[in-house]
Amino acid sequence: MSEDKQTIENTETLDQLPEEETPVDAPENANAERIAALEAELETAKQDILYAHADTQNVRRRLEKELADARAYAATSFARDMLSVADNLGRALAAIPAELREDDKFKGLVTGLEATGRELEAVFGRNGISKIESVGQPLDPNKHQAVMELPSADAEPGTVLVEMQAGYSIKDRLLRPAMVSVAKKPD
Repeated sequence: MSEDKQTIENTETLDQLPEEETPVDAPENANAERIAALEAELETAKQDILYAHADTQNVRRRLEKELADARAYAATSFARDMLSVADNLGRALAAIPAELREDDKFKGLVTGLEATGRELEAVFGRNGISKIESVGQPLDPNKHQAVMELPSADAEPGTVLVEMQAGYSIKDRLLRPAMVSVAKKPD
């Protein structure tokens, strides 16, 4: 019986022992927490690097686009100024009466003015400047500036009847809208 008594005493002793923290687990637990914290910091740093890299790529792309636009549209203000020269040359050619065009004294002058007009159009073409076709087209507020309405039984309302000043575009952008008269229903 002494053996049973000993077992009971041992059981009681086990029940009364305080819970122990194993000294070996404490440093391992601290190390695991530190490793988890470092891994979280590493993950945050990786995310920050990815965001910075994406931001850098976006800035580079935006700058490349701005540079391409600057190259393509650098001559825009100069081209606008040249349009008035083209308009005046066109008006001068249109103002020459037919009898003066046939006169030998003025034939060289007329031929020179016409050649200058063709050369100006060729230069515009090489630089991506093109005339906007307006007459007979429906009014497009992105290309035309309606100055007046004319009653017309022949044309559909909103159709461009007369172009008073030609419109131009440079590449895919509007350089100057065409000033036009638009058809309206007759009264």
